[in-house]
Amino acid sequence: MSSLELVLGDLAAEGAELDARVAECSARDWDCPTPAPGWTVRHQIAHLAWTDQMALLSLTEPQRLAELSRPGGADPAGFVDRAAEQGAQRPPGELLSAWRAGRLELAQRLAAADGRKLTWFGPPMSATSMATARLMETWAHGLDVAAGLGQPVAPTDRLWHVARLAGRTRDFAFRLHGLPVPAEEFWIDLSAPDGRRWTFGPADAAQRVTGSAWDFCRLAVQRCNRDEVGLRAEGAEADRWLDIIQAFAGPPGPGRGTGR
Repeated sequence: MSSLELVLGDLAAEGAELDARVAECSARDWDCPTPAPGWTVRHQIAHLAWTDQMALLSLTEPQRLAELSRPGGADPAGFVDRAAEQGAQRPPGELLSAWRAGRLELAQRLAAADGRKLTWFGPPMSATSMATARLMETWAHGLDVAAGLGQPVAPTDRLWHVARLAGRTRDFAFRLHGLPVPAEEFWIDLSAPDGRRWTFGPADAAQRVTGSAWDFCRLAVQRCNRDEVGLRAEGAEADRWLDIIQAFAGPPGPGRGTGR
């Protein structure tokens, strides 16, 4: 199985888990507030559906994607919020059907695009990277939906993709905050949901991050506050990274307050 096939399989599973969570929602449930200020369950699914459509354009009409993203350059956060608000006006059944159709088509087109570089809001990316980013975002917004509905979330080994992405976006997080990029790689040592260890980077690195994959991934998508997790950093640069870590594209996120 190729890397792309593996990611696409896990992306499908992540989408199916969230789909099952919202499929039985009442109309009232769809309007439950989530931890993202101003966003209901409806906004969360609308955002995922919209982003899938943008990813489809990167595969089918890259010039169209560039045209649509141009107005968001000056206000990327507002651009995303407006798209979510517009999508959230659709009836829940229609919105759910659109998300299902979009993510299915995206998976099919990504499977046929292996080896291509795809246009995106940031630098071009491979089909595997695009699928990984979609998995990360689906999982992150799934956490918000579950929190809004008051439901638990069980960590799975699909978090490996999120953890690896968080490690690979380390330099991006430093640049985003106008900070010098560390010259040396970090050692990341995480306990996986099944009890195994996931490690990234050189084992003899001076800068080190250790803890659970669950905590690391939630922090990387800014779904928790650093004070709420048991991650440990050795070295000043690793410590600083845990304050600014961000696995998703866009401007620096505000993070999450304690208890949100």
